[in-house]
Amino acid sequence: MDQDTLNEVLAGLPLPALMIGADERISGCNAAAQALLGAGIIGRHHAFVLRQPDVLSAISTALRSRLLAEARHVIPGPSHEVIHRVTAAPVGRAVLCTFEDLSDREQMDTMRRDFVANVSHELRTPLTSVLGFIETLRGPAREDASARDRFLAIMQTEAERMVRLVRDLSHLSKVEAQERQRPTDRHDVARLIFSAAQSLRPMADAAHVRLVLTGLDQPVEILADPDQITQIATNLIENAIKYGGSGKEVQVTLSHESTPRGPKVRLAVKDQGEGIDSFHLPRLAERFYRIDGHRSREKGGTGLGLAIVKHIAHRHRGRLVIDSVPGQGSTFAVVLPEN
Repeated sequence: MDQDTLNEVLAGLPLPALMIGADERISGCNAAAQALLGAGIIGRHHAFVLRQPDVLSAISTALRSRLLAEARHVIPGPSHEVIHRVTAAPVGRAVLCTFEDLSDREQMDTMRRDFVANVSHELRTPLTSVLGFIETLRGPAREDASARDRFLAIMQTEAERMVRLVRDLSHLSKVEAQERQRPTDRHDVARLIFSAAQSLRPMADAAHVRLVLTGLDQPVEILADPDQITQIATNLIENAIKYGGSGKEVQVTLSHESTPRGPKVRLAVKDQGEGIDSFHLPRLAERFYRIDGHRSREKGGTGLGLAIVKHIAHRHRGRLVIDSVPGQGSTFAVVLPEN
């Protein structure tokens, strides 16, 4: 095969691909391979470009034994590894190497394993507690009325925690299933947010937190799912009340803003709590991520609230924005398109 034909064949392949000749040097590659491995690789010995032992072993097998071989090619990244499956296939006296990106698939597999492990842990702890108290009530505490009442109260708390977890898992599953389906009906989000805030006033009063509502006195209609907008407002305001600190103020503000992508509506919930260190902020909306797991569980948190808010925002073609300064409180905002 002449060089022009080789270049045309490689350019037509949808994956990063390169050809290694019988002299073990790279005789051709497509643009995707150059983007992955760097420019100027043609003519170089493949071992200087593909340094990973498993990949070199696969190429050696294809060159010498004329057998198809596969290997993993891993490039460390700032947030996650870029993983390719390298297939080395004999072609005449040469070897064709293609790189199939498995990063998203492996990341999803990791997330799925972590999710199952987290759910198992979150359920195992209260279940173990409940079973322990049941055993105690059937044995040593059978006739102890005060212990029985105390244990039953704890069992109720743990059971309610499991109910909240199952409820939030159901909400998360539903919103993830709908994420690609943007709402088609317009609703007054100001009224929905006001109603959610009003329903939480008893909770705020009990925590000695003052709710201050701004921008909710005029209708603001956007394409929205009313139940999910209510859920966003409820989750954010409830978190601010729980973690904002007794005797403090929680500001709930609905405002308009202009962006290069068109007009937006911004729901911001600002508390006067302890604030959050910056290294936590990128992970706050991950499922089951908690800054202080013990405190969160004490306050009834499941670790799923912000993940639900993030996915609802995505469904509405919006985004969740978190700003916080330690000692100065936090602002959780959802920015949604008006049109």
